[in-house]
Amino acid sequence: MITYYDDRSVQVTSTAIHVDGRTFPLAEIGMVWHQRGSRSWRVLVGRGALGAALAGPLVAAVLGVALAVWLHRSLTVTVAIVGASVLVGLAVGPLADFLFEHLDRSYARGSRQLEMWARWRGRPVLLLRTGDALRFGQVYRAVQRAMESRRPVPGAQNSIGPSGTISRPRSRP
Repeated sequence: MITYYDDRSVQVTSTAIHVDGRTFPLAEIGMVWHQRGSRSWRVLVGRGALGAALAGPLVAAVLGVALAVWLHRSLTVTVAIVGASVLVGLAVGPLADFLFEHLDRSYARGSRQLEMWARWRGRPVLLLRTGDALRFGQVYRAVQRAMESRRPVPGAQNSIGPSGTISRPRSRP
């Protein structure tokens, strides 16, 4: 038996798919497909907030320099305003790596619910629903590899449809 994917709730092997205590033998699965749900506005707002947190100090620094030039004050006041503005702009430096990492992770997780379905014993069954796009892709690819590695039915071939649908015609007795 080959294990293609294994985590706390999903295991994909060369013989079966195990999801949250349920087992679906590959020999009983005729087709696998996926569906995407609607976008999560919460995730998109979170990304916008991260972008604003990254851009905010830089915008404040540029506005401070523009204000110092526009006020036409003494050299000492102008240098103080420009210096404070540059310090505010530099404050984003230590936070930038942290914020970019969170922004990266938000894109890896995705902004939609993803579902993996299978035709099992002649009826559609929801195998997995998650908002984590990275994990979903890993599980889906593991299922593809497991389905492709099944012993072929004489006279038939495994096929992957245009939308990533995996199907394998059953032989007739």
